[in-house]
Amino acid sequence: MKTAIVKTLTVAAAAIMVATATGCTSKDTLARIDAANAAAKQAASDAAAAKQSADAAAAAASSAQNAASSAQSTANQALQASQASQSCCDATNEKIDRAFKRSMGK
Repeated sequence: MKTAIVKTLTVAAAAIMVATATGCTSKDTLARIDAANAAAKQAASDAAAAKQSADAAAAAASSAQNAASSAQSTANQALQASQASQSCCDATNEKIDRAFKRSMGK
């Protein structure tokens, strides 16, 4: 996209320079220069719109990255809580098993 804009602007500038250097000011040449200028302005406008879209996409990606990081942090906390609960459950089951074995041994 950027290359096309540069080429269009270069062609427009070259057309103006050629017309000025040769002293050619016919209606046909002026129409071509006007068309080249219009194309250059349109290309610049398109480039500005593309940059704005790219900036918006970058902002959205950054926001998504922040949300993903927050979700990962929450998932890590949930995993830690789950592991702590499992450890507690395992310890409780061991105590119950020991108490049951003691009661069966008496």
